[in-house]
Amino acid sequence: MLLKIGELAEVCNVSKRTIDYYTKIGLLQCERSDTNYRFYGEDAIEDIQFIENCKDMQMTLKQIEQRLMVKKSSQVDTELIHNQVKEVMDKMTYLEAELKDIHESVERLDDDSQMKIKSRLSPQTVALIQSLLLYST
Repeated sequence: MLLKIGELAEVCNVSKRTIDYYTKIGLLQCERSDTNYRFYGEDAIEDIQFIENCKDMQMTLKQIEQRLMVKKSSQVDTELIHNQVKEVMDKMTYLEAELKDIHESVERLDDDSQMKIKSRLSPQTVALIQSLLLYST
């Protein structure tokens, strides 16, 4: 099934302008009709979701482009994957330091304030934070 740009925008909850930009910079591929309309395959939905998730993680467009290439490639580029692993590890190191700082700040609060903060977190988030803190020490 092929989708027009407006249909794709609606399905993915992004603007047509965003899709146009992603297409222009090569993150999305489209087919052109005889009348020059752009049509996108169903894989574009997954690509846009992937791009938006990467953006939520503050990845640059260059990093997103590289991730998409690895994701779509039938051949594995070990150097590219190595660079991606290094980027993730660097982010984890940064987040680990941030988490320690936050944990230390929360520990200085009184019990009531600590409970208010913890009550806003899901049980999964609390478990993840505890695991990360345990792992990092």
